[in-house]
Amino acid sequence: MARTKEFDPEVALQAAMELFWERGYETTSMADLVEHLGIGRASLYATFGGKHELYLKALRRYLETREPSPVETLSQPGPALPAVRGLVESYTEDSIRDQRRRGCMIVNAAGEMLPGDDTVARFVDANWTALETALASALIRAQAQGELAGDRDPRALARFLLVFLQGLRLTSKGLSDPARLRDAAAQALTVLD
Repeated sequence: MARTKEFDPEVALQAAMELFWERGYETTSMADLVEHLGIGRASLYATFGGKHELYLKALRRYLETREPSPVETLSQPGPALPAVRGLVESYTEDSIRDQRRRGCMIVNAAGEMLPGDDTVARFVDANWTALETALASALIRAQAQGELAGDRDPRALARFLLVFLQGLRLTSKGLSDPARLRDAAAQALTVLD
């Protein structure tokens, strides 16, 4: 007879995500995971695989739990340029409110694991490509709706905003003055004028 799990895998995955987000991949040991999740080592391996597999699942969980999803925000019908501006402002304010200074788990993964981990590299690239595509689509819509000048390059603007937003998340980890992020965001938004 198969043994029933004595823990909720979804709750354990959420706890693992929080721990990896707080400490990073390298400084989180299997012993840390066992202690933090309150799960035996064998159960952890049987349910999630090794540490690397659990980390990848935690990265996916991070993306699934982001509310609202940036891609969904940018895909809403109606005026597109306010949605783009709102996203930049939202990233800025979220970064300022991050009292634990964890930053973005995807940016953290890129900084810690790349280059060198091809699986994480593909994951990060897919995430950033999805955000860039959503930004470009919103900016193309904004141009078609007359919100953005016709001589602007939506793809180049989307790439700039993607890089700015990821840099914003990284910079927020060492934030000492919220005005630094707000001033930078205000300047970044001028590219949309």
